[in-house]
Amino acid sequence: MPLSDSHANLNDHDQLSIPGLHAYWSRMMASLTGKSTGHNPKFHRDRLLLHVLGLGLEQTLHHLVQNHPDFDEFKAWIIATAGMPTDSVIARLQNLYMGTPLPPDISGLFEQVNSMPDVFDKEDLQHWAEHGFVILTEAVPLADCAMAAQTIWNALGASENDEASWYHKGHTNIMVQLFQSPAFEKNRRSLRIHKAFAQLWGTSNLWATTDRCSFNVPETPGHVFQGPDLHWDVSLQQPVPFATQGVLYLTDTPPEQGALTLVPGFHQRLGKWLDELPENAYPREQDLHALGSIPVGGKAGDLVIWHQALPHGSRPNRGKKPRIVQYINMLPSHLQIHENWR
Repeated sequence: MPLSDSHANLNDHDQLSIPGLHAYWSRMMASLTGKSTGHNPKFHRDRLLLHVLGLGLEQTLHHLVQNHPDFDEFKAWIIATAGMPTDSVIARLQNLYMGTPLPPDISGLFEQVNSMPDVFDKEDLQHWAEHGFVILTEAVPLADCAMAAQTIWNALGASENDEASWYHKGHTNIMVQLFQSPAFEKNRRSLRIHKAFAQLWGTSNLWATTDRCSFNVPETPGHVFQGPDLHWDVSLQQPVPFATQGVLYLTDTPPEQGALTLVPGFHQRLGKWLDELPENAYPREQDLHALGSIPVGGKAGDLVIWHQALPHGSRPNRGKKPRIVQYINMLPSHLQIHENWR
């Protein structure tokens, strides 16, 4: 849900009432002061709250940890960072927390997505079911990819034509903690992307994530790949619930150029593999590449979506140019989150 383009007067936070925000802030402050530990059953709703406000999860946690703001200071930071929430954002949060009707523009959006032609055909969906990933070609126009990529170049103070500028000490791994940009937001709101996730989830009632970007430079003698290598972003407690993850290529990315790497079909084999591990073996420390990892390249504008049960990551960039991507996902209002992290 896009936020207002204007960063309203910061004093407006005094009158700003965001459903769920005070409860989230209270939980986080209690956790940071050691007064609360353990599983948070509201974790998924908390992240939807941040996503729709236009805030990154890591970005928000870093601010809370570093500054320990009081509630008014936290609201002021939200407005300064992501803009004043629109009436539609507030109404959708009221629907999430209180069950009030969806705002007309949101219900209209869902109807528009439902009425669109499918973007995945029968073969695409069969590939998804069998292999656990699928590629949406031409998810966004090339011009929109170029704008988002340039936003990343600018933020890093680097230039495509100046190879020396690609490498600097502050860039220790591929992740770029950059979340707010009209170019990023436009890609997140792509109707074609929304339709793709709607086909996989079986509903158009989804929330777009506010996620970060990455910039994976070619390896050199002085710069080796820093990861992340193959991993999971979910507890491996069985059964791993269905959920999606996604990455949008902002530039042409052949497999050798640090492309997304995953283990196809492993969502079908994960449970059996876990059961067959030695008693004291830690799943995340195994040689996951030995399970059959492959790089998945793509053209600028292609979106790769995968099942969260697949081991996935980046890989060393043996190409000529940086791999530049934007992470994009869509999630439903309710999602099972296992209490125990395995």
